[in-house]
Amino acid sequence: MTAMTIAEMRAQVRSVVDIDATDISDTVLNNMLGQGYDTIVYSEKRWPFFEARTTFSTVDSTKDYTLTTIAGAPDAISQGMREVVAMRNDDHVLEYIGSDDADWNYPLNVATSGSPWEWSFWNDTVRLYPTPSAVETVYVRGLRKADSFGVGSSDSTTPDLPEPFHPVLVTYATAKAYLQQEDPTMANQYHAQFLADLDNVARRYADVPAPQPMVANSRRPTRYLAGFGRLRYANTGGVIW
Repeated sequence: MTAMTIAEMRAQVRSVVDIDATDISDTVLNNMLGQGYDTIVYSEKRWPFFEARTTFSTVDSTKDYTLTTIAGAPDAISQGMREVVAMRNDDHVLEYIGSDDADWNYPLNVATSGSPWEWSFWNDTVRLYPTPSAVETVYVRGLRKADSFGVGSSDSTTPDLPEPFHPVLVTYATAKAYLQQEDPTMANQYHAQFLADLDNVARRYADVPAPQPMVANSRRPTRYLAGFGRLRYANTGGVIW
């Protein structure tokens, strides 16, 4: 299977529906393809093909780090980060802690500083606990944002999705095109086909095994998000990453 450009997708939709650019313009079809693209991108919270890794440096007495800061340097992620999944420094894996638990464990009126052991995530911002007291390198595994696709895309643009999703995207736009051409029967048929095809292709990626963790040194048991969204506990001499 080869990648499809947005121009090739438009041509395939028009061929199936038996229309031309006078029936549905390039701009309108690009918008339909963009809607389908967003539907696919956001149909799963954590697609493994959007996984990204980067590092950032802590700043003395600074506990909050935006996703923009984390994605910016030194290993720039051009699309930007959408979510952080796991973090570690050179010594140990940092535990994720919910904001409510963090407020309880680290009251705002009590100053704590040192090498961070925990982190929370809220409003596109990572907060480290305790507040870093020195410069440290933090290694981040998370999810990047998807490239834009649809309105404004050049004819040679391909969607930021694995190739098996490309015909699924065409099926979505075909359903939309039939609907615009006032053929609800065919629109419903292709929309049902889109949902079935999306489910089938998604299984190839959503059900992939979690990557084998890397063991790092640790001084205490840790909790870690192994893979994407699966909470596991380690109670050994090492921690997993």
